[in-house]
Amino acid sequence: MARLIRQGPRDPIHPAWIVAGVTFLTLLAASGFRSTPGVLIVPLQEEFGWSRATISLAVSINLLLFGFSGPFAAALMERFGVRRVTVGALVTVAAGSALTTLMREPWQLALLWGVVVGLGTGAMASVLAATVANRWFVARRGVVLGALTAASATGQLVFLPLLAWLADTIGWRAASLTVAAAALGVVPLVRRFMQSRPEDVGARAFGATEMDAPVAVTGSPLANAFRGLGMGSRSPDFWLLAGSFFICGASTNGLIGTHLIPASIDHGMAAVAAASLLALIGVFDVVGTMLSGWLTDRWDARRLLFAYYGLRGLSLLYLPAAFDAPRFGLVLFVVFYGLDWVATVPPTVALTADVFGKANVGIVYGWIFAAHQLGAASAASAAGAIRTWTGDYALAFFAAGLLCLGAAAMVLRIGREPALPVPSAAPA
Repeated sequence: MARLIRQGPRDPIHPAWIVAGVTFLTLLAASGFRSTPGVLIVPLQEEFGWSRATISLAVSINLLLFGFSGPFAAALMERFGVRRVTVGALVTVAAGSALTTLMREPWQLALLWGVVVGLGTGAMASVLAATVANRWFVARRGVVLGALTAASATGQLVFLPLLAWLADTIGWRAASLTVAAAALGVVPLVRRFMQSRPEDVGARAFGATEMDAPVAVTGSPLANAFRGLGMGSRSPDFWLLAGSFFICGASTNGLIGTHLIPASIDHGMAAVAAASLLALIGVFDVVGTMLSGWLTDRWDARRLLFAYYGLRGLSLLYLPAAFDAPRFGLVLFVVFYGLDWVATVPPTVALTADVFGKANVGIVYGWIFAAHQLGAASAASAAGAIRTWTGDYALAFFAAGLLCLGAAAMVLRIGREPALPVPSAAPA
């Protein structure tokens, strides 16, 4: 296995790029189910008569577990290896997605869509991207992290129009089965090519001048995960990073990722056209996140985050008016909002590494990402309730815009306090 990706003297491809490529495909496939909530809300409402608040509750559970499983997944990756955890996560996502086709009651939606798929996707997501980028790359780390983060946006581009078409023409169950098949399709690649660390294949991280010392992690992954939380919580920067990322989640996949499609349908747009609108956001996000990774390698990450949150806040404040404007109004929103959908990830991970050290990025960032998903879950549920109570989403969009402006002010404070000594998050 190791020999398959070991870099030899005549091999121009560094094994880090192979691992990064497999990780990209893994995150791409896993993003399929991340794309489905907005597509399936209306079909589930029409078939079962469930309210949007009821469906949004299941989405909130999914988003919450998607985030809070991250630090534990990072600890499991430290203890048992990236490949085993990723394969298990892909199989879990596929099983949960396929079994949703048999559900009949709201609690089944919450269990399968919320719990099972939330845990499976949470074991990958940004934590996997951060772990791979920081272990395998010294040079071009920001660019690679930007590319891996953009995989979820690319997944929207690939999956959303297809899933919307399947749900509209064949039925929502066909969309769920398609996602399950995509997740299973990546498993052979992960089993064959994924490796945990460069030293496992006798290589150095890309751009490194010397090989890292072997890392032997012992102890309970559960204890190691909470040890990382204890380490992070003693730093004011952790709370600034987690607080701003809470708002990031609330203003992206919690609100727009879940509710833009039904909000567009409310304004007379066809389901496939609304899904294409969200996919177009994914197009601009690929550009924005790749550029963000490049900029993170060169500029002050705090200032980048200030710009990203500020522009996102202004675009969300504009969104209610965009629905009532001529068609170019929504296009303008898509461009400005799409460019920084997940552009916040590379500078946030970079700041986490600067504050807590490279060895602790996986678990500490996992907790920061948990705050992101807590925000996403809160916004998904709150926006569904606001739509049920008021008949539209305007209040939800305005509130998210104001929160983003607050986050822009928060991130400028990161790194202003004296640094605390940072112990290792996991015992060797």
